[in-house]
Amino acid sequence: MKMVTLGLALLALIGAACSEKAGAQSSSASVAQAEGAPYVLKGTQVWSVPDPVSGRDYEVFVSLPASYEANPQRRYAVLYVTDADYAFPIIRQIARRVNLDGPVIEEFILVGLSYSQGDSGTVSRNRDYTPTPNGPSSASSTLHGGGAAYQAYLQAQAIPFVEDRFRADPARRVMLGHSYGGLLGAQIMFTDPGLFSAYVLGSPSFWFDRRHIMKMEADYARAHDDLPADVFMYVGAWEVPGPDRRNTSGADMVGDVQTMEQTLKSRAYPNLNVRSIVLQDEDHLTIAPVGFTRALKAVLPAES
Repeated sequence: MKMVTLGLALLALIGAACSEKAGAQSSSASVAQAEGAPYVLKGTQVWSVPDPVSGRDYEVFVSLPASYEANPQRRYAVLYVTDADYAFPIIRQIARRVNLDGPVIEEFILVGLSYSQGDSGTVSRNRDYTPTPNGPSSASSTLHGGGAAYQAYLQAQAIPFVEDRFRADPARRVMLGHSYGGLLGAQIMFTDPGLFSAYVLGSPSFWFDRRHIMKMEADYARAHDDLPADVFMYVGAWEVPGPDRRNTSGADMVGDVQTMEQTLKSRAYPNLNVRSIVLQDEDHLTIAPVGFTRALKAVLPAES
């Protein structure tokens, strides 16, 4: 009996040792797998919000404000940003950093609008952010003019998804777009201005299709006596034609923004607030971070 008991005890010890060794090996394997893994933005969410009309799959990226869980009764303004692949993480960090020494901008829900899955960013934005099929000759191989369809997707799918799932304030939607994204924002503003309460048009591609957006503005003005919107535009001082200018479009984007501002102010809409800023020493690419910062301070200022 003693021999049996000793044998069982020995087997138990061997089993425990093997189990410990296996656990150590498994732990080492997990650590090895974790090393070199992609960086993930903590505190963010990714949701699939497909478009049943086009059959395309889109994702929305979401970042909730720091006070969201502690204030279950509060509803927040929502900032929707195009070109989410690069703009979402930049705006998220700007919003956190500028408030480190006290509130400069109010807390808001950040929603990034991604490109369609399976398409490159160029293909997706050329199609989804433009109002007509008449794209520049340099991009003739890609489809343009799907802006109205994408706008319908935002209205019917993306915005309802966000407002059904999160404590969003429907009266305080902000649209922020840069370049073609700014063109899309202007298109929405002149066709369904109430979809958003504020529009940030960053280095907007008003040059597209022989400045077609100015025709859309004129069409809106003929049919309406008000444009209820808070509009902020930014553009880089180097976004003008000329030698030694870092201008990727070749158009006078500074002049276009100033013309748009002057035109809108001339309409004397009672509920329109419009202003613009030309940022020195910035071009179409470098302007994004500083433009985003100025925009957040302009359309989402913290309460004093």
